Amino acid sequence: MKKSISILLFISVFTLTGVYANTSNLINLNESVSVSINDEISSLCKAVMKGDIDQVRSLIAIGEELNEKSLGLTPAMYAARYNKAEVLKVLLLNGANLSIKSDQGYTAKDYAKMSNAKDVLDVIKQDS
Repeated sequence: MKKSISILLFISVFTLTGVYANTSNLINLNESVSVSINDEISSLCKAVMKGDIDQVRSLIAIGEELNEKSLGLTPAMYAARYNKAEVLKVLLLNGANLSIKSDQGYTAKDYAKMSNAKDVLDVIKQDS
């Protein structure tokens, strides 16, 4: 009887230790995934989303690519999605291409329509 209780206790401790170790690994895995996603967004796209016109101009001046996709979207698409009309004007003045399609098949104009970004739609109409 004592041996049975000792064996059950040993198995219980061993099982609980294994469950705890697996949970710890999952938590660490999730942390590393979130860090890598944030690193993939270009500096220009981050500045566009914030609406930081001065930063956008600075990044363009040092050679950031205006039509390069970041997480499947160009900087103009981010401007359209977040209704950053003044930023979009800066991008267009520096050669941003509005006809490029995202990885999902949408243009900057499509993102503006989906986001009901009226200010951006006005800028796009003026550019056409």
